[in-house]
Amino acid sequence: MPVYNLKVNGKSMSVDADPDTPLLWVLRDELDLVGTKFGCGIGQCGACTIHIDGAATRSCLLQISSLENTEITTIEGLSDDGTHPVQVAWKEHDVPQCGYCQAGQIMTASSFLKDNPTPSETEIRDAMSGNLCRCASYNRIEKAVADAATKLA
Repeated sequence: MPVYNLKVNGKSMSVDADPDTPLLWVLRDELDLVGTKFGCGIGQCGACTIHIDGAATRSCLLQISSLENTEITTIEGLSDDGTHPVQVAWKEHDVPQCGYCQAGQIMTASSFLKDNPTPSETEIRDAMSGNLCRCASYNRIEKAVADAATKLA
């Protein structure tokens, strides 16, 4: 199998994998970064969202062979101690219930706020609409994203 050199959470890493292996499986099974969750496997639920060069991306859809020379950030790399403003807002608004979708939600929100630091309620709702929450914490998610925007300003 070929060896791929990746930059994950600011660290250079090498992975021996089939070219078509999804990034999600490399992160979880090879690199032991299990914060990124498997949800649907077809890019529809957002549980596996990570950042590629700062953009929110579904890791279940990315083949490892396409990721050299990219910056991959997982929930483990968003901040060293969980103090990213989105993570803080998540705790303050008591967003997590079962918690399964939270890493993907936080990664989507943090990427969105980087590109749109002063979003409207509609923009927040639209940006987060691709991430599903089986506990239906959508109102708290929207409030947390709005609060995080003020913390980032």
